[in-house]
Amino acid sequence: MQKKSFDIIVVGSGLAGLTAAYHASKKGSVALITKSQLDTSNSYYAQGGIAGAVSEDDTPELHAHDTLVAGRGLCERDAVDILVREGKERILEMIDMGMQFDKKDGELVLGLEGGHNKRRILHAGGDATGKELTCFMLEKVKEQKSIQTFEYTAVTQLIVVNEVCLGVQAIDFVSGQNLIFEAPSCILATGGLSRIFSRTTNPHTATGDGISLAFDAGAKVEDMEFIQFHPSALCIENQDAFLISEAVRGEGAWLLNKNGERFMKDIHPLAELAPRDVVAFSIYQQMKKDKSPNVFLSLAHLDPDKIHKRFSNISSKLQSFGYDMATDMLPIAPAAHYMVGGIKTGLNGETNIKGLFACGEVASTGVMGANRLASNSLLECLVFGKRASEQAAMLSKSNLEIPTLDVYTNKAEFEDFYLQIKNEVADLMSENVGIVRNQYDLDKALTRFEEIRLKIASCERDYNILKARQIVEICELITKSALLRKESRGGHIREEFNQENPDFRVHIVFQKESKTEYIPIKK
Repeated sequence: MQKKSFDIIVVGSGLAGLTAAYHASKKGSVALITKSQLDTSNSYYAQGGIAGAVSEDDTPELHAHDTLVAGRGLCERDAVDILVREGKERILEMIDMGMQFDKKDGELVLGLEGGHNKRRILHAGGDATGKELTCFMLEKVKEQKSIQTFEYTAVTQLIVVNEVCLGVQAIDFVSGQNLIFEAPSCILATGGLSRIFSRTTNPHTATGDGISLAFDAGAKVEDMEFIQFHPSALCIENQDAFLISEAVRGEGAWLLNKNGERFMKDIHPLAELAPRDVVAFSIYQQMKKDKSPNVFLSLAHLDPDKIHKRFSNISSKLQSFGYDMATDMLPIAPAAHYMVGGIKTGLNGETNIKGLFACGEVASTGVMGANRLASNSLLECLVFGKRASEQAAMLSKSNLEIPTLDVYTNKAEFEDFYLQIKNEVADLMSENVGIVRNQYDLDKALTRFEEIRLKIASCERDYNILKARQIVEICELITKSALLRKESRGGHIREEFNQENPDFRVHIVFQKESKTEYIPIKK
């Protein structure tokens, strides 16, 4: 097995991974590993923008307030303070580096999104902020001679000895070769997991493998029950969900029921701009009331020229489905979108395993609480990607030796087996562990996941077998956590417990072969 040595390993090439790799490159040699292409990530597809208190009438304190309100009592205040204060610095730093955010008459154009009480959403390319930011950072990464990139290379395990991470084992899809990457520090920035649901806005790569890799290595994971469902994803039979940015509602779009009536005005003072968990649940209830698979999004009362210009990419995509964004009633329904919890980290991305760090959507930093505030995700990537890289660069090589490792194959004969498992699991998650949950459905799903896991149990060291086992493990963690949280809070709603329990402001923490922990938020 070929061994490659670096100072820092970064796994994942979304905005968090690119940011971490870029800053780490100032301190030493970096291996940037991604299982697909460098530009395939949730970050790349983010439409809305990046939140930052950059205007004269805004402050980090106001941004923190909105983040804490959206987080439903589970945010960690110190992490939020870091996000909003350093976030502003990181955005201004990006602008100094040459990042072009949209401007009008020389001034930054700031949008409004759900849960924000100020216009503080910077965007680029209209509705292509994630793409523009990711491509910008990708170019910066490519300029760094100390970064070596490895595309189409999937990590099969973290190499951990005596609770110290020594590197990763990976498989090169092109050559089929197994590789060992050795480094004092490894930063996981593998993104989300919402592709484990049948209806999702995520790319095919977002299956939670980073969380599974960390959990299997002994890392703690927390808040796994909190999945954010994006309220407005196009709903067309036999088509993947297409995200219609929250920024569309920020510009004044209305949510209508089957009779063409607005229904959010009577539910929340911010109406269509209520926090995401409120809007998604309200849409779910309206669909149930109407006995309809969708509600409608309407922009017919707005200036059509402005809409087509502001949301040119969304407008073009909707046109390909036969819809005029500015005039038609757009059928929408919530879709799994963002993993709020993840690998438990400290304020510098550090985990309970020495040398292992996490940042971006794969991490649970304490910033998001029970529900992410819109457009805080790209900001979190910039802030904690840099923090993780700086902390990781301080570690030196240990005296521990990498043990002999088994080789993984990638046999085509197991691909259908994996897809069969993945499709069944995705249906189970959407039907039983979706927006609204109850004990009967959760128990039913968990029983089936356990059956599938036993079916997968195999001595075969193959990448497709590993993937199948990983997605089932992730689904079990989410379902177990949802069963344990006997309340409704943020992105987790239980039919039998439809209120928040003020005495249950705790993080549910899992660690392999350890008792479940309930950790109260810091006072």
